[in-house]
Amino acid sequence: MLFQLIKKDKHCAARLGLITTSRGEIPTPIFMPVATHGAMKPLTPAQIEETGARIILSNTYHLHLQPGEGLVKKAGGLHKFMSWDKPILTDSGGFQVFSLPNKRITEDGVFFKHEVTGEEIYLDPASATRIQQDLGADIIMAFDECIPYPCDKAYAEQSTKKTIRWLKECRNAMTDNGQALFGIVQGSVYEDLRAMCAREMRKLDLPGYAIGGVSVGEGLELLKKVVGWTAPHLPENKPRYLMGVGLPEDILESVERGVDMFDCVIPTRYARSATLFTRRGKIRLTNKNYKRDFFPIDPSCDCYTCRHFTRAYLHHLFVANEVLSAILSALHNIHFYLTMMTEIREAIANDRFMEYKGAFLGEYLGNERK
Repeated sequence: MLFQLIKKDKHCAARLGLITTSRGEIPTPIFMPVATHGAMKPLTPAQIEETGARIILSNTYHLHLQPGEGLVKKAGGLHKFMSWDKPILTDSGGFQVFSLPNKRITEDGVFFKHEVTGEEIYLDPASATRIQQDLGADIIMAFDECIPYPCDKAYAEQSTKKTIRWLKECRNAMTDNGQALFGIVQGSVYEDLRAMCAREMRKLDLPGYAIGGVSVGEGLELLKKVVGWTAPHLPENKPRYLMGVGLPEDILESVERGVDMFDCVIPTRYARSATLFTRRGKIRLTNKNYKRDFFPIDPSCDCYTCRHFTRAYLHHLFVANEVLSAILSALHNIHFYLTMMTEIREAIANDRFMEYKGAFLGEYLGNERK
């Protein structure tokens, strides 16, 4: 994997870049749709490609539980297994383990219960790395401890040092097969711990770096502070990935601070509950006001859904509990996010990102508050 920093906006830290992998190029800033189990609810790979997606994310923890990395490897790897020929990034499973009840975190790894069978499972840096290598992802994430929020500083410091040590173990477990290992900067909401973690990880000269632990309930203002503290300590010539973020306002604030890559389940999760994104804010299509609304979801959108269907039709599908409601809504939401990223890149190229951000949020959040 190679990363080229093409330019920085003259008025802020926003960056225009290009990631090159053996499976294709990824312009940055980029949003990565999430296909947790090797499938994106509720879209086919062809539909995902139609939205303009250049890279997707799948999850180590879930694929390890079902169907197992051995079967995926035997099938020829995750790309072949799910019929997706563009790049894939796999999350190590650290966040999912953090979310589980009754887990037991040790200095060497984590014990947790299988969600279905109740069997005890152990995951450590070496096994998380091996699983991702068997899955065959293009970019793999180091196994880390995702620190809860709020958290006292003593625990955050101990956990952050553990994450640094685990990253070194992940790197030692790597075999040379062309995959790119990203480290994950932790440190909770403590500026000195974030800076320390970033500095220590820089010493390893990894292909890329992520900022973790910023989607655990801390809110937008703390997110902006953490990203602002961390990004300046990361190498300029490597991609910077903010994990699990998020809403359009989160992405715009983080691009301003120098972040290149984003992922989140929000576009597809919201789509399944009839919440759709438009330039004038989110709308909820189960609202009875849309029963006789014959406009597209967003008149400015050129996605498949907006070109062919109305809000009234989508309202009908949701009320009738038709699966097509989720499909058409997910197509629109993913297209909305990827169109926003295209516009962000164009704005950075022309040194007008701050102008774009102000105009976008003025329309989007202005109508959200009404």
